[in-house]
Amino acid sequence: MSTADVVLLLSSVPERTSDLVYWLDEARLRYRHGPAFPTLGSLIAHLVDSAPKVDGLLRHAHLDGQTTADVRAAIDPSHDQDLTRPLQEALEDFSRVRRRTVDLLHGWGKAEWDRTISDPRGGEMTLLDVCRLVAKHEMGHVAQIRNLSALLPEPQDLGRVGQAGANGK
Repeated sequence: MSTADVVLLLSSVPERTSDLVYWLDEARLRYRHGPAFPTLGSLIAHLVDSAPKVDGLLRHAHLDGQTTADVRAAIDPSHDQDLTRPLQEALEDFSRVRRRTVDLLHGWGKAEWDRTISDPRGGEMTLLDVCRLVAKHEMGHVAQIRNLSALLPEPQDLGRVGQAGANGK
């Protein structure tokens, strides 16, 4: 995956996520398909929460010359939290933070992409490798969101409400 591919994928995640979930109400965001499945709200919260962590990791590596970071903790924060704010607000924040990250990446040359960072759990990797990992991880969650939203149960149809007659029947 080239640098252009990585930037394109990273920039498309907030829009793809928004396109998939804009229509969800609170009940659907909290619906759990089964004990081992996350809710759509928790998946969205996961993506939204990781965006500033990934942005911070890349900024510190690029601007501050940081050479060590816990990449996995930035990419994959806790899955156990529900969405605690309105969906639209969370999606707008996700888009805003990601635009900021993509703007940073657009200015990078080969030296920045090839800069290495040491992860205590993942070893040494380039910033391009980090961005590839983020893109793959997030695209996996976009697929999860698509699959889970497609399998939401339909609202129950209780039938047509009839008009009461003159005597209430």
